[in-house]
Amino acid sequence: MRTDLFDFDLPEDRIALRPASPRDAARLLVVWPGAANQFEDRTLRDLPALLRAGDAIVVNDTKVIPASLSGRRVGRGDQEPAIAATLTKRLDGSRWTALARPGKRLAVGDVVRFGAAGRVCFLEQLDATVEAKGEGGEVTLAFAFHGAVLDQALAERGDMPLPPYIAARRAADERDRDDYQTMFAREEGSVAAPTAGLHFTEPLVEALRARRVCVYHVTLHVGPGTFLPVKSEDTSGHKMQAEWGSVSAETATALNDARRNGGRVVAVGSTALRLLESAAGEDGMLAAYSGETALFVTPGYRFRAVDVMLTNFHLPRSTLFMLVAAFSGLEVMQRAYTHAIAAGYRFYSYGDACLLFR
Repeated sequence: MRTDLFDFDLPEDRIALRPASPRDAARLLVVWPGAANQFEDRTLRDLPALLRAGDAIVVNDTKVIPASLSGRRVGRGDQEPAIAATLTKRLDGSRWTALARPGKRLAVGDVVRFGAAGRVCFLEQLDATVEAKGEGGEVTLAFAFHGAVLDQALAERGDMPLPPYIAARRAADERDRDDYQTMFAREEGSVAAPTAGLHFTEPLVEALRARRVCVYHVTLHVGPGTFLPVKSEDTSGHKMQAEWGSVSAETATALNDARRNGGRVVAVGSTALRLLESAAGEDGMLAAYSGETALFVTPGYRFRAVDVMLTNFHLPRSTLFMLVAAFSGLEVMQRAYTHAIAAGYRFYSYGDACLLFR
């Protein structure tokens, strides 16, 4: 399909720079399938009333690491240019791929020393050697520390890797260490939050359970590709970046049983949806899954495992907007976004949400 079909104009003041407080006070646009009054304005606290007893909610329990680092190149003359790096993928106990800015100031063999201005750190300095260079500023960094010691050093020096549309307007701060993490986070590995999960609170989860809606966990470590626009003129020319995920055998069985008993599978976010669809067979039955997925969902895709989707509002020309257009129909989602913009909904990672019924 032509990529420009997924374009739209969004006023800059609709981009949320902070989340709603409390989280479940965020607004919720309900998109009903085939209804005369197709759009309904609610809040996240209404979610239990919008679901049925026996439905199963699936959340992504990945944990965002403080992957945004600031440092300087050392050991090559008197000049020590500033270097910013965002870690993107762990390769082993001491090596990460990263996006470095400016990448042109680095060569293979260079050492980057990452600091922690104004912070108390267990380790005095954190050095990394540039082991390899790729395109677009991508580098492989081999850190001087390994394993848990490296993790501690990164936690002390790193900032939360805010999305570009937020980072361009304000710096990450201590509030983001809580704000940019879901209540379900427990498996470290993401460099972007599964943002639909940011809306959940303990009272909301308790209300869902009282409604007899069960909550299940899966893990998909979100990479930086989630923010990349599709630059090719046709969607067929775009290649998704692979991300690692897992679905346990117990969760797969529970979700299969829920659907068999008339319940619906409700994916919280595009990450949970893509993982579940990757774990589903042609008959829609889920099985245990562990590995990478690069599933790219565009209109025409046949959904097998997910019946309902809770998701935030996404970037134009993004793979995420293409996914929701596949789920609910491109024309429907174009009208839903027009309604949301006119009604003052807040967009993107810290913004409001919509509830979609397939």
